[in-house]
Amino acid sequence: MLVVMSGTAEARSKHGPGGFEDVVKDFWASRPRRPQEGRKVAGVAAGIGKRYGLDPVVVRVALVTATVFGGAGLLFYLLGWLLFADERDQVSGFESMIGRGHSAMSKGFTVVACIALIPIVSWVFSGSWFSAGWLGGGGFIGTALLLAGLFLLHRDRGHLNRPLAATGSGAGLGATGHEFNAAFSMSGTDAKASGEADSPATPPKWDPLGAAPFAWDLPDPNPAPEPVPPAPPAPPRRRRSKVGIATFGIALLTAGAGVAGNLTGVDWFTVQHVIGMTLGVLGVGLVIGAFTGGGRGLIGLAIPLSIAGVVLTSVPGGVHGGFGDLDLTPRSAAELQPVYQRSAGDITLDLTKLPAGGPPVSTEIRNGAGSVEVKVPGDADVTFTCQTSAGNIDCLGHEQEGVGWGPVTAVDLGDDGAGGQQIKLNIHNTAGKVEVRRG
Repeated sequence: MLVVMSGTAEARSKHGPGGFEDVVKDFWASRPRRPQEGRKVAGVAAGIGKRYGLDPVVVRVALVTATVFGGAGLLFYLLGWLLFADERDQVSGFESMIGRGHSAMSKGFTVVACIALIPIVSWVFSGSWFSAGWLGGGGFIGTALLLAGLFLLHRDRGHLNRPLAATGSGAGLGATGHEFNAAFSMSGTDAKASGEADSPATPPKWDPLGAAPFAWDLPDPNPAPEPVPPAPPAPPRRRRSKVGIATFGIALLTAGAGVAGNLTGVDWFTVQHVIGMTLGVLGVGLVIGAFTGGGRGLIGLAIPLSIAGVVLTSVPGGVHGGFGDLDLTPRSAAELQPVYQRSAGDITLDLTKLPAGGPPVSTEIRNGAGSVEVKVPGDADVTFTCQTSAGNIDCLGHEQEGVGWGPVTAVDLGDDGAGGQQIKLNIHNTAGKVEVRRG
């Protein structure tokens, strides 16, 4: 009976639930647990890989790619951190916060992580993560692909490495089977002990003359020492894969070609495109290395490049102009450039030296990371749009602070009212302070 019940449970577990609702419920009941070994940050990718019998590198590549193209990978990783329990804990950090068990994750950190979900969800699904970058609307696409991949993965491989907490009945059957075997072995031993003892038919080596037949069933007082088993042969040394070195070389050549194209004036080779091409090469190398056992070191290069790509491509219209500070004071409308751009650095633009009563002027400032400061004449009529993805805005008394906010647009005529020089400013910053003040 035990065999029949165990086989039925095993067949049900192997083929997995049938419908969509059953798959989702079974995933939640047997969701991955974050292991201590093999983790890079919180163990989310390692837990998914261990749960479904995959190389964690494949999972990390998928999450990094989804982070670069839309931000969904970062959202999924943070959700996994909150909802997947550590292998040493009873429940996940989120479940512990609502009083359903114990978790080593502090409630303070859990609250901070839950709050961090708000701006991340806003960035991913508002389309501003890469609104003018490599892939517009990538947050929706990445989320759909990750959800579909996780659903298919659990449907086809959900029977592998199921956590013990999710297989209580199976564990009970196993324990019963062990108890049954142990009881059977003990009963057999007792039955044999209760019967007649088998006597040896020939004298042992220590009594060759047969002088003590009553003690022939006793062990030899001087048994021969058992031979020492030979040491197991050393496992063959695994050949080191050359995927990582080859991928790094190709990525270096790709980045060099992109930089050379940028220096020669080819418009397509922007900083964003160079980073995108390099990340594409690294991604291919990581996928190949996942199947050949190499290329793990490429993750350390792909992660900072991904972060740089997110920063540089989240500015509307893209970021150009190189790195470093700009400090300019145009003295005529002809000297005022229509666009000032920097990938990273501080931009200071002083417009107080423009001639009074001159023609209307306008300029646009785009910066990746750094502060932007613009000084305007005290009597100028200023129309401005100020925006920063993360940081502070203080534009002629209009203030804003935080992340994920929209632009600040207003018209300021100064203390003297209308009639001054007309200046139009359009400022976009990714991370840092934006300030417009009168000089």
